Amino acid sequence: MNLKVIAFDADDTLFVNEPYFQETEEKFCALMSDYLSKQGLSQELFKTEIANLDLYGYGIKGYILSMIEAAMKISNNTISIEIIEKIIQYGKELLEKPIELLDGVEETLKELHGKYKLIVATKGDLKDQQSKLHRSGLGHYFHHIEVMADKQELNYTKLLTRLEIEPSEFFMIGNSLKSDILPVLAIGGYAVHIPFHTTWEHEKISHNVEHQNFKTLEKIADVLPILLK
Repeated sequence: MNLKVIAFDADDTLFVNEPYFQETEEKFCALMSDYLSKQGLSQELFKTEIANLDLYGYGIKGYILSMIEAAMKISNNTISIEIIEKIIQYGKELLEKPIELLDGVEETLKELHGKYKLIVATKGDLKDQQSKLHRSGLGHYFHHIEVMADKQELNYTKLLTRLEIEPSEFFMIGNSLKSDILPVLAIGGYAVHIPFHTTWEHEKISHNVEHQNFKTLEKIADVLPILLK
C-alpha cells in the first residue's frame, strides 16, 4: 500500500453516538405510549426519519424535527404544546451529551499522527459534529475534518479530489459497512470495519463483504500493525 491519508468516521468509531439516540427514542416512546405500542412508535419514527433524510440530512436537529412530525402524525395532530416542548428538550439533551471516547482511539491517533495525513470523514450536522470533535479533545490530531452530506461513492470521490490523492492512497476506518466501507472499496480505496455493538437500522446491510482491500478488526488499535509496518 502507498497510503497518504487515513480517514476516520466519527460517530461510534471515535466516540459513542448511537446508544444516545436509542435512549432518546426510549423517552419518545414513553412520552407517546398512549397512542401506539413501543414497536409501532419506533416504526413510525423511523419511517419519518428516512422520509426526511433528503430534506434534513443526517444529524440531531433533523432527528428532533422528525420526532415532532412523527408525534403529530401518530396523534392525528392532537398532541399538546407540552409534548412538543418535551421532545425539543430531549433533542437539546442529545446535543449536550458528554463525549465518551471509545477504547484505544487516542492512543491510535497518537501513533499515526505525523506518519500519515489524518482526517475525519463523517456525516451529520456540521455544527454538532464540529462541537463534538472540539469537546473530544481529538481535533489537533486531524489535518482536515469533512462533514459529508452523505457517504456514497460520489461523496468520497469529491473528497479525494479535494485532498488531491488517488483512491489507492486512501484508507477509511469506520463502523458502518454501508457508509464507511462499501463506497470506499467501490472507488478503489482501502477500508477497515470496526464493528460497534449497536447500529442504526438504516446503516445495516444484509450481505457479507469480501474484498482484497478490506478487513474487519475487533478494535481500532488493531489497525496499527497494518499501518505501521
